[in-house]
Amino acid sequence: MDETFRAVGQLLIQSLPTFFVVLFLYFLLKQLFFAPLERVLDQRREATEGARTRAAAALERANAKAAAYEEQLRAARGEIFREQDEQRRIWRDRHAAQIAEARKTAEASVAAAKSDLQAQAESARQTLQTQTPVLADRITTAILEGRKV
Repeated sequence: MDETFRAVGQLLIQSLPTFFVVLFLYFLLKQLFFAPLERVLDQRREATEGARTRAAAALERANAKAAAYEEQLRAARGEIFREQDEQRRIWRDRHAAQIAEARKTAEASVAAAKSDLQAQAESARQTLQTQTPVLADRITTAILEGRKV
């Protein structure tokens, strides 16, 4: 058993330089290779996350601008509709005023025509009344004389 311990001790002593070389290589690789690689990977991760963050912020700004544009468009459409309604109301009022004016003119023309017609009818009546005795005398004379009228 003593020999086994001695052999194991011998192996340990012989393996110490290899252990230290491996340990040295571990720290050397960690400092020269893995640390810069880790820094590059961290920078890449930060750049990627930063780009994602900037993209999300840009998307949010774009959505906000699109919403503002839609709101302005909706307001402009509402204003156009209000102006159109106002213009239609003005046209309707003008049309109603023109119709009322035409109606007044037509009523005045009808009233004038009626009074003119009544005056003509009255004049014709008066003419007939004044000519009736004359015509009756002529007819009577013609009948009595036997000639044609």
